[in-house]
Amino acid sequence: MLIGTTLRSLREERGLSQGDIEKSTGLLRCYISRIENGHTIPSLETLERFSAALDVPLYRLFFSGEGEPPTPNLVRRKSLDELAEEPGKAGEEARFLLQFKKVLTKLGEPDRDVVLTLARKLATR
Repeated sequence: MLIGTTLRSLREERGLSQGDIEKSTGLLRCYISRIENGHTIPSLETLERFSAALDVPLYRLFFSGEGEPPTPNLVRRKSLDELAEEPGKAGEEARFLLQFKKVLTKLGEPDRDVVLTLARKLATR
């Protein structure tokens, strides 16, 4: 499947020119042409810009069927409460997160922002 062909057909269905896409995405018209003609493979960020400009969900650029694409049979994930009941390190960490959640709900907005900013800084180390 060529993504450029899909982008061109979606653009033409909506009656938009490459210039219209250029204005709404900020991408150069010559770059849009290169993508549509298969000379360049766009990045995910570029595809997100296209989907916004064409007013379609991102999956429509890859899925050619009717309606929404089928989802695979996913395995159900355990909730935090279920994990907290387990023994061992996983259960211990889940119990800590539940306690942390309770404390965060009691904090006011400014205090919560301070704690979350601190957590972000610690996470980047």
